[in-house]
Amino acid sequence: MTSNFNQPRPGDAVAAETPAASGEQRRSKYARTPTEYAVHLLIDGGHREEVRFATIQEFQKWYSSELVPKAASNDFITVPIKNVQGEYMVLRPARVLGIRVEPVFSSSVERF
Repeated sequence: MTSNFNQPRPGDAVAAETPAASGEQRRSKYARTPTEYAVHLLIDGGHREEVRFATIQEFQKWYSSELVPKAASNDFITVPIKNVQGEYMVLRPARVLGIRVEPVFSSSVERF
């Protein structure tokens, strides 16, 4: 006894017509966009600092214009802290051992 439960009927779409079968990528309608990016700095001596950037482009601009050109320098550079008013951080680029960039997703329920 065979079941026709999952069998295609005449007029149903066939697998070759689906975007995945033709090589096209389909974006989910539930795709999330990060609200900000947390940048974790691992500093010589075991210190860890976290700063946040609104967009990945802001981080890339700071990284390529401030940190990379002075990577071997022991002179202080400013690290932007945009979400804390009146506070700033400086560090020595030669003492940065690692950087981790983490997208932060916040729903409308979590915002305040």
